[in-house]
Amino acid sequence: MGVSKLDSYSKAELRIADLSKALGHPARIAILKHLLKVKQCINGELVNELKLAQATVSQHLSELKKAGIINAKVKGTSMIYSINKKSWVEMENIFNDFFAEYTG
Repeated sequence: MGVSKLDSYSKAELRIADLSKALGHPARIAILKHLLKVKQCINGELVNELKLAQATVSQHLSELKKAGIINAKVKGTSMIYSINKKSWVEMENIFNDFFAEYTG
């Protein structure tokens, strides 16, 4: 089997790239800021807060969930979203380590 182009990157480099992609839209940053403020909420609350279509908010939530940055749990007919604390700390550490490499 051939070698993937991604095989030449470290786990940290791949994780930084995944996280950067997940954070790479202002709506996702706004979602995270709202979740940090309120701790948890449902999709409809984010739709009202961000003034975006439900489908758009759902897509952004999906990207954040795929990256492991947020949690989603079912409550009745709703999904409740919150920051994944373990992932948040990991993200903080991995970016801090990356930025600490700068010596200029």
